Amino acid sequence: MPNLNTAATAKGASSSVIRFLAGVLMIAPATLVVIGLFLYPFAGSLIGSFRTEAGKWTFTNYAYVIETYYMDLLFTIFICLISLVLVLALASLLAGWLRLKADPFVEFLFKIPLFVPFVVVGHAMRVFLAPHGTLNSLLAATGLFNPDSLPGVAFSTLGLIAALVWKNIGLTLLLVMGAFRGINSSYLEAARNSGAGGFRLIKDMMIPMSWGTISVAGILTFTSMIGNFSIPAMLGDAGGSQMLMIDLYYELIYRQDTGAANALGVISYLASLGAAIYYVKKVAKS
Repeated sequence: MPNLNTAATAKGASSSVIRFLAGVLMIAPATLVVIGLFLYPFAGSLIGSFRTEAGKWTFTNYAYVIETYYMDLLFTIFICLISLVLVLALASLLAGWLRLKADPFVEFLFKIPLFVPFVVVGHAMRVFLAPHGTLNSLLAATGLFNPDSLPGVAFSTLGLIAALVWKNIGLTLLLVMGAFRGINSSYLEAARNSGAGGFRLIKDMMIPMSWGTISVAGILTFTSMIGNFSIPAMLGDAGGSQMLMIDLYYELIYRQDTGAANALGVISYLASLGAAIYYVKKVAKS
């Protein structure tokens, strides 16, 4: 009898080890990707941001970056927050409308930005929003506007926000629409029978019931915007405030100051760290 108990114990322990190893093998690819593409580069940037060319440890890089680029940091956060609010509002309203009245063609149109590279979006918006670009040409063709008096918004804050919103609306819409379509139709029918219109259904039912997904979509959008380079490079105003990725490029390529560039990279990481932590917690809970 003791031999049977010992054999059963050994078999259970062996089974636990096998399950543990199987679990390790399953998560190993994702873990290696995170280590190789995020943790290792971040550690290198963090160490490099505290070192000078002579190899000395110092806070000089951060002092220089904060003194030189603090307005650009505020400008970057402002642009990203304004664009994020517009993206979430438009995606929520559009997803709610598509949930209530399915329209495959409209859904397809708003998914197009998913497949367009950032650099193409930047160039297209620069052409579309230029002083004598496509938009102003169409307005002038109506005969109601003087083409020479129409302002161009391509190289302005408004043009930058428009490009970021258009590029990110596709992914956000896809996520929010999936959450809205997961809502039980009986809830919507009950609210409709009580007199709720389409806007009330979206505002008071769909958005609150899908707030977790909307939050995750917002976090992904915000981190994508803050780390974007192509669109600010195409549409940014060289005479005013720039987004941080443009400053990082300038420090790395033109001044060849890797310490300042690493400090800018770390600050960008920290600017999106809170959003990333919330996203990880949200995914872990679900």
